Amino acid sequence: MEIKIIQEKLAKALGAVSRVAAGTKASLPILNNVLIRVDDNKVSLTTTNLDMAVVSYLPATQCKNGVITVPARLMAEFVSNLPRGEVVNIVSKDDKVEIRAGEYSSIINGASAEGFPELPEIEDDKAVKFQMGVDEFKAGLSQVMIAASSDMTRPALTGVYFNTFEGALYLAATDGYRLAERKFIDKVQSEVAAIVPTVSLQEVLRSISDDVEEIEILFDEAQVRFRLGEIEVTSKLIDGSFPDYRQLIPKQTEINLELKRDELVRITKLAALFAKEVGGSIVCESSVEKGGFSVASVANELGENNSSIKVKVEADGKVTLNSRFLLDALNVLNDKEVEFGFSNKLDPVVLRDKKSTEYVHIIMPLKG
Repeated sequence: MEIKIIQEKLAKALGAVSRVAAGTKASLPILNNVLIRVDDNKVSLTTTNLDMAVVSYLPATQCKNGVITVPARLMAEFVSNLPRGEVVNIVSKDDKVEIRAGEYSSIINGASAEGFPELPEIEDDKAVKFQMGVDEFKAGLSQVMIAASSDMTRPALTGVYFNTFEGALYLAATDGYRLAERKFIDKVQSEVAAIVPTVSLQEVLRSISDDVEEIEILFDEAQVRFRLGEIEVTSKLIDGSFPDYRQLIPKQTEINLELKRDELVRITKLAALFAKEVGGSIVCESSVEKGGFSVASVANELGENNSSIKVKVEADGKVTLNSRFLLDALNVLNDKEVEFGFSNKLDPVVLRDKKSTEYVHIIMPLKG
């Protein structure tokens, strides 16, 4: 096998794929390696941890067919430290890989590709496909992923639920204490109901480069593949049932406030400073008499805080929330004004942008 390629392109590709392999605690040592394959002038770099795989395709010159695996992190770090603009020449013989770039050279001990796991294929003609702009993809995911659980005893909640409903594609995530839903694509022809691991989606987001404008998403019964220009990220789907979450979203709330997002963030942060020793517990209260909405917290050791916003209030109400959950939601809302709806101290709080109905965030109250 032989490849000649510009240093920047090789370093970028190795950086994209090495994250999946490097540092893995898998029982198969070869999973720490990157598979380098040349086939009819097509060069691909592949890594996998068995749950997820990343493939980067490279433009190269003067290629000779062949395949070998080498330690991913070592290869990536060596190439990244070579001078920019140099042509990197990679030649494999037996299980050794020689890398040369100008006056720099190294020999890395590789391993036969025979032990590298075969990647399951997703058949394009049978897959459910969606396409969308990268900016919309990143924005939508960031709003939903914050609500996913990290509790591995409930695997279905550790992913993002891609689901179609009334002709649109939605994303949803919940950890049992909060719920986020975003309309992802307005009009779709295909139907899907699949839970994608959050860790895989995080890798997809990291793999998006500035020159990628569109992403293609392909689902089959067990896997999903994200195509981002010259990079493909394939992941197993989570085998489980996602909750029937739509029945958890209140159709209406008794108290509805329109608040300036920046002001609500500020008073929530102030209350959160005093709420650390009480598990982040803050009290949100609307008062007709005072003509405002307040956020308060009390900590026996530190003191207390109470800040308010002047706003039109039509009913008195009080609810106790986790300050971090409220801040997480406010930080992914986009409008200058947000809708804050609640009913009584045990009913969910509903947060939305004032000007958009595409995103909704639900927070369950704390008992108190």
